[in-house]
Parts: sequence; structure tokens; C-alpha cells
Amino acid sequence: MFDNFDALLLARIQFAFTVSFHFIFPAFSIGLASYLAVLEGLWLKTGKQLYLDLFRYWLKIFAVAFAMGVVSGIVMSYQFGTNWSVFSDKAGPVIGPLMAYEVLTAFFLEAGFLGVMLFGMSRVGKKLHFAATCMVALGTFVSAFWILSVNSWMQTPTGFEMGANGQFLPGKSWWDIIFNPSFPYRLVHTVIAAYLTTAFVVGGVGAWHLLKEASNSHARKMFSMAMWMAALVAPIQIFAGDMHGLNTLEHQPQKVMAMEGHYQSHPDGAPLILFGIPDSAEKRVKYAVEIPKASSLILKHDLNAPLAGLDTIPDDQEPPVGIVFWSFRIMVGIGFAMLGIGAWSLLARLRRKLYDWSWLHRAALVMAPSGFVAVIAGWITTEVGRQPYVIYNLLRTEDAASPLAAPAVGASLLAFVLVYFAVFSVGTWYIMKLMSSAPHPAEPGVKRTETGPIRTAGITPGPTQNPGGTQPVPGNEGEV
Repeated sequence: MFDNFDALLLARIQFAFTVSFHFIFPAFSIGLASYLAVLEGLWLKTGKQLYLDLFRYWLKIFAVAFAMGVVSGIVMSYQFGTNWSVFSDKAGPVIGPLMAYEVLTAFFLEAGFLGVMLFGMSRVGKKLHFAATCMVALGTFVSAFWILSVNSWMQTPTGFEMGANGQFLPGKSWWDIIFNPSFPYRLVHTVIAAYLTTAFVVGGVGAWHLLKEASNSHARKMFSMAMWMAALVAPIQIFAGDMHGLNTLEHQPQKVMAMEGHYQSHPDGAPLILFGIPDSAEKRVKYAVEIPKASSLILKHDLNAPLAGLDTIPDDQEPPVGIVFWSFRIMVGIGFAMLGIGAWSLLARLRRKLYDWSWLHRAALVMAPSGFVAVIAGWITTEVGRQPYVIYNLLRTEDAASPLAAPAVGASLLAFVLVYFAVFSVGTWYIMKLMSSAPHPAEPGVKRTETGPIRTAGITPGPTQNPGGTQPVPGNEGEV
């Protein structure tokens, strides 16, 4: 069936497919874990039942998304040994310890406190449970820290020495490996993207329920919090993206040339090509819509600054321009759309119409999945823009693959496609089902008192702990 296919291409498609599925779940869980910590902190500070209800509402969604993220990520580690054994052999002394640190410092931290976060408030008390929630949120960030350090080292490798057998060996300082030149920029850009992804999911869910019931106080609160995040963080993300782009221009100029569609050098100011059809055969962007000299202004902060093009790069070192060109524009376009939604929400807030402008709610609903599209487009820009290298300028992708026959790689790819779509379609459907149910006061399983909230916030209710000394309101003590 796969005899006529290229084994290297199939291996690349397989890894791209699995990592694309995996990436959307950490992008959501990183932001959602922090959002849960904020909700629980606000509940502890204010005593308002509304925050506890929202915490429980999103906790169930987080549990499913977290589980799907773990499952989807496991298979990628096996691919290093099956499809990319040469890469593992050559780069293992550097990236192996970093990935081990991710497991030891992040995954164990998340897993260790996740059970307390999900089931433990009625057993450990409010403050300790809040600490567990914060540890899970911290664990998601630390996990991103190590994984992005590995990826950034592959983009901008530093701090290594070459062994006699062609292996990349750690140099004198691990700090040079971990904090390689692109890592700080990529970490900030990716983590903010995760927060924005979560904000627009929360905002979309809030908008959905506001369109159905404008007076729902829980929907109002989650929509308001999400729009604050969009209004305040989207501009920061655009600035962080600009800084990341300048860093990429310094260390990976071929990638920026492909992003900008600059086949030719521009000695007296390069245009910003907004749209067009890249044609690598003819070395030009057809039907280009461009702004003269704007690219030099953005990248060099000088209208007349020269910018080199792909004509200075050997053809066999050029990344696939068409893919990088369009994925970059999708990411940037969504970023500015997020900025627009945030500005629109600020205007509505100033006019005291945040919960009344139905077109704003419809726009937020449409934008709910936009963060996932943006992070996938950004990942494609980063990874495809690095080609034809797996370790930039040092190890070509074709030299990093295992010597496998195409049918073997194709069979496992087909299995992944079938299993992933079957399993994750069900999981996504269940998350959507949870989101479609409106949050209401006293979520099932939450016991309330006449004077205020109590400690029962885990998924599994336990014995009532009533600090106010009053009796719980009966009616839902045994529900889950």
C-alpha cells in the first residue's frame, strides 16, 4: 500500500500529525490550570460561591483535556526510537537529560498534586487544596519550560561539543544549552499563546451561554474575565511576537525570508508582502499585495534598511516557502483578530454594554477555537521554517531518520490516524458537551451553607466541613 511512498516523508507526516494533536491540549491545559488557580484564589479571598461554581465547572473540563494531552504525548517519545533513531543517537546526550528533567520536575509535580486538586478539597482543607492547584499550574509551566528548551536548542544549538562519532555532547555549561539564544523568546511567546487560547475558549463558552441567557451571572463572570485577558494580553503577545521575530532574523534568517516571501534581496528597503502566492520555481510571489519598505521598518526599524533574500541561500537549504509563508500569516492574522476582540470588549465595557452587545458575543463565539489554530500555525511556521534541518545548520532531517521501509512507517501512521480520530473525537465531543451545559449556582456535588461557601469543591463530595457553624442546605449532598 505504501511501497511507492518515501519513508522519510511518511515519518515526518507521522510526527507532525501526532504532535499537532498533542499540542492543542497542553496549549489549553497550561492556561486553564492557571485560570483554575485564579478562580480558587478569588473564592478563598472573597468567599463568593460564584467563583467556586466556576472552578468546579472548568475543573471537569481540565481533567479531560489533561488526560488527553498525556495520552497523545506518550507516543511521540516512542517515535524518537522508531522513526528517528539516528537523531536520538546523535542528539541524545544533550536532549535526553532535558526531557528527563521535564518528567522529574514537571510531570511528577502535576501528577502528584492532580489527585488532590480533583478529589481532595473535602479531605485536605481549602488552603492545602489551593496549594495543590497552584502546584498543578506550576507543573504545566515547568513542563513547557523544558520542552521548549529542547525545541529551542534544536533551533539555535549552543553549548555543545562534537564527539568523535558525530554525537552532540554537552559542553562545559548546561546553562548555555538550556538558555540558548531563542529559548527566552519562544518560552514567553508560547506561554502567552496558551493563556490567550484558554481565554478565548472561556470567552466563547461564556458568550454562548450569554446568547442563550443574558442574565446568567456565571456566564457573565467568565466572559468578563476572558475579555480582560484578551484586551490586556493580546497587545503584549504581539509585542512578544515581534521580539521573537527579530531574534529569529538574527539566528535563523532563512526562516524569516520564507515567512516574508523574500525570494530576492532588497538593498534599499524590503516590502511587506501581505498576501500572494509563493512560487519557488520562479522565485517570486505571484499576485503580491505589498506595502513598500514596510518589512524593513518592522524587522530593522528603518525604512531603507537592506534585507537579504533567499537568493543568498543555496536551493537545498531553503525551507518550503509556501507553507511557512501562509502559516505565518494565519498566526499573525488571528493575533490581530484577538486584539480586535479585546478592543471591542473594552469599548463595550466602557459603555456598560459588555453583556448586551450580542454581536460581540457572536464574534467571541466564532473566535473560541482561534487560539488552537494560531498555535498550530505558529508551530508549523517554527518547525517547517527550520527545514531542511532537524538541528539547525548542523543535522539535516534526511540524515536523522531511521533506516525503515515505507510500508512499516505507513502502517503505523495509518494506525495513529484511525486511533487518534476515534479516541480524541470522543474526548472532544465530551468536552463540548460539558461546555454546552450552563454553569449555575451550586454545581452538582457542591454543598452550600446558609452563610457562605464550604470546603467541598472536589469532584467527589466528602463529609461536610462547615466553618460557619450552620447546617448545609439539603438537596444535593449525594450527587457527583
